[in-house]
Amino acid sequence: MSRVACETLLTTGLVVVAGEVTTSTYVDIPTLVRNTVCDIGYDNDAFGFNGRTCGVMVALDEQSPDIAQGVDSAFELRTGSGGEDLLNAQGAGDQGMMFGYACDETPDLMPLPIWLSHRLAQRLAQVRRVGVLPYLRPDGKTQVSVIYEDGRPVSIDTILISTQHQPGIDLETLLLPDLREHVIHPLLPTDLDTSSLRILANPTGQFELGGPHADTGLTGRKIIVDTYAAWPATVVAPSPARTPPRWTVRPPTRALVAKHVVASGAASRCEVQVAYAIGVARPVSVLVETFGTETVAPERIAGVVAELFDLRPAAIIRTSTCAVPSTGARRPTAISAARTRTSPGRPPLGWTTCAGPSGSEPGRRCVGSKCGGAARA
Repeated sequence: MSRVACETLLTTGLVVVAGEVTTSTYVDIPTLVRNTVCDIGYDNDAFGFNGRTCGVMVALDEQSPDIAQGVDSAFELRTGSGGEDLLNAQGAGDQGMMFGYACDETPDLMPLPIWLSHRLAQRLAQVRRVGVLPYLRPDGKTQVSVIYEDGRPVSIDTILISTQHQPGIDLETLLLPDLREHVIHPLLPTDLDTSSLRILANPTGQFELGGPHADTGLTGRKIIVDTYAAWPATVVAPSPARTPPRWTVRPPTRALVAKHVVASGAASRCEVQVAYAIGVARPVSVLVETFGTETVAPERIAGVVAELFDLRPAAIIRTSTCAVPSTGARRPTAISAARTRTSPGRPPLGWTTCAGPSGSEPGRRCVGSKCGGAARA
């Protein structure tokens, strides 16, 4: 199995792929990069970036032998403390504290603000691709602010969409009405108050220059979009840049555990924190926090999590789709930094929320969620 810790940087006319890759196979990285950029929508010089003509720089080394020795032979194996369990033989490829979060606000068990942000970003791309709004271009971002009362969403305060467009588009007479009709209104939850909804579209007044030509993109620079923010905790590295065994200590597995806790009815909110030591198979810490929303004893929830979920890297690889070759399971995360994938059995990988204005009414909390668009690296 290959080991990948790879980052990307995009700027005007250039894509840089750098990192550490240990593999016995061959990947035509320049072609892969160009196809991905074109799939995003940057296939025309008029857009400021063209996957067919941009430069591609590849700077890859093998994984450090100092790291590899801890992955190949875990601490438990080297010290004889792992017994005969083969899953104790592979150590974690990095150290760090990783978080997963779930709640019962949406069918996908995600917080409403980022769930709606992702749906808006997804629909923004759809109406562009199918030609409903042909004047749109690939770059775009969405942001949603939701009013909470006693920890539950009650109304949507503000929806902000910034989207790249072709020259000569009038915001007030064309873009805003089109976004309201074709993107926003079809997705508004019917059980929330939207009577005072404020919609902002391209508040700067113009968004003709977009993508890497206007704003350098770097893996992890928009990490809050990639994973979590102020509501749940934030992980320390972007998961699209990692594959087993380093990817196994990234958010999706923790999110899966948290989702099971919420889906079972054991709690309406759940955050799972797992800490790893590089070269050690077993996590050094596992914490399950339910924020007082549990319906059974917290100790019972933690015990069941420990019983059902093996969080050692080798165990995660054995049961995860990330270990299945040629499935293309993670390709959508390269095409859309908004991570709006919703195909069967593959729920969106991450979400984020951020605290709103500090002067809100007692008992009410405005929570905002921002979602980077398809061309954001």
